[in-house]
Amino acid sequence: MGKFREVTSKFSASPQIDLDDVERAATQGFKAIICNRPDDEDNGQLSGKDVAASCARHGIQFTHIPVSGGMSQVQVEQMARAIDAAGGPVLAYCRSGTRSTNLWALAMAGEGLSGADLVEAAAGAGYDLSSLLPSLNAITQRS
Repeated sequence: MGKFREVTSKFSASPQIDLDDVERAATQGFKAIICNRPDDEDNGQLSGKDVAASCARHGIQFTHIPVSGGMSQVQVEQMARAIDAAGGPVLAYCRSGTRSTNLWALAMAGEGLSGADLVEAAAGAGYDLSSLLPSLNAITQRS
């Protein structure tokens, strides 16, 4: 079972989840799950299609925004839209949760949240985004 790490009351990140985790997410009140892994990134990894089917059975929205290498502006915008559309707490996952947390921070900076606050929230969940701070600040200043 993946460990859900609460970054904020509305966003949590996790390493790879399994089908039991989808049920647990539903029980814990998550409204959406976002997968930031490309399918077949690792052997034996649960596919986005399988997670999406389980989400549908549990009444959870599912969005697949696979990230490999750097993150594009399109992916950041997709993440922001998926979080906004959820209407409640979101769980995002990737291999370790770091990609998902980075993408969340970039999306939230685009909505005007302070880079320092985003880095601090991520640190509270065990994710070090300090190297992203200059980019977050630049995005926030443009917003």
